[in-house]
Amino acid sequence: MSVHPLHPFDQTRGDGWPPRLVIAGQSSGVGKTTITLGLIAALARRGIQVQPFKCGPDYIDPTYHSLAAGRPCRNLDTWMLSPTQMQESFRRAMAGAHLAVIEGVMGLYDGSSYTSEEGATAHIAKLLDAPTLLILDIGKLARSAGALALGYQRFDPALRLAGFILNRAGSASHAQGCARAVEAATGLPCLGWLPKESGLHIPERHLGLIPTQERASLQPLVEAAAQAVEATCDLDRILEIAGLASRWTPSVGPSTMAGEEATTLAPGDAGPVLAVAQDEAFSFYYPDNLELLAAAGACIRFFSPLRDSELPPGSAGLYLGGGFPELYASQLSSNHRLLAAIRHLHAQDRPIYAECGGFMVLTEALVDLEGRRWPMAGLVPGTVHMTPRLAGLGYRVAEASTDNLLLRRGQRVRGHEFHYSRWEPGSAASPGYPAWHLRRREEDPESRPDGFARGNLLASYLHVHFGQDPALAARLVDRLRQ
Repeated sequence: MSVHPLHPFDQTRGDGWPPRLVIAGQSSGVGKTTITLGLIAALARRGIQVQPFKCGPDYIDPTYHSLAAGRPCRNLDTWMLSPTQMQESFRRAMAGAHLAVIEGVMGLYDGSSYTSEEGATAHIAKLLDAPTLLILDIGKLARSAGALALGYQRFDPALRLAGFILNRAGSASHAQGCARAVEAATGLPCLGWLPKESGLHIPERHLGLIPTQERASLQPLVEAAAQAVEATCDLDRILEIAGLASRWTPSVGPSTMAGEEATTLAPGDAGPVLAVAQDEAFSFYYPDNLELLAAAGACIRFFSPLRDSELPPGSAGLYLGGGFPELYASQLSSNHRLLAAIRHLHAQDRPIYAECGGFMVLTEALVDLEGRRWPMAGLVPGTVHMTPRLAGLGYRVAEASTDNLLLRRGQRVRGHEFHYSRWEPGSAASPGYPAWHLRRREEDPESRPDGFARGNLLASYLHVHFGQDPALAARLVDRLRQ
């Protein structure tokens, strides 16, 4: 097997790029997450250290891959990050791993616009020169599966499309027939299939899959996914395509699937303490953000807003990430001592950075879908109301309306929002509103206000990946030191 030449973003192996594989889909909902979960788990059962990745700004799917791999899943994004920054993030994450398994986002060629590949799975796969397996939903197809596969193959010849996995087959003969049609049309192999009634169903709600933090025991699901992939997929051939077979001899060893997700942070015990909320209500963080903050000198200390009545000792600042505070509104609202500790931190003018769910908890109150009003920290004026329909989704360009924890006034950063609630800030003239002016694209002439920024408090619906600019983490840690 040929070995690709060494690329600048990967200096971890002397024999070329690390083995890698992209699992893409014809569209959303074709089973990418389930099949990727099963593949990671099956390889982990062979003793292979898999580094999982997820394309795009997703927070929930990665928790399943982290559980199966025993390593934190990383996001790869070419809209918030430049190609070089994305490649560097990939390189850092591969330390100590044998193989990268990368789950795509939406359909293979779906990105930030209808005419550009920016942010698409195909774009990331090409930047990593990664072989790609495409999942096809054949539940209602026969020979037409070949036409579908051929279209994806010919759409972008620069993509290293290496084969297919068929999902939702009605029977073994149905899968075999569709495989023959696909292979005849494309000349590429079908490397496996899953039945329509596989029993592998991960429950969902409004933001996607149920996060692993909320499920008592996912081990049976992970084991079942591994067994399903092992039963019908050619793992040896998949490893060969990924480039691992010629460099690594798998040995049967203990699975790491039961292990808790590891958190790899640079030593920072001597630095200022940054309290980071982490529990069932708050779990949406990019691992890169926490590591970049640690690398900039912060001492990361996790705590649970659901169970802890105090912030970690010596906290110089607070980071409240996204999650599902609406599901725990009663518990959060009744944790009076913690809410008082957050207000006390703010009164001391300590840095507080909050994204989406964290932003919601800093408002005066959260009103749920039943109309119940739950008092919150009250640091941000106004009330958050849950909505039955999506209230915000997509990439955003944010321009700082005033100096804040991350940017100077007028500077821009790229982020993402995804929420089923709306904020009613009260008086638009309230000092600190808005934190940002948001645009869908850099060139859009119109913008809309969002978020709240006053002094050392910055809170909004926007999720920001700090990997796009080293100054973001450094600026926040500088505020912690002050």
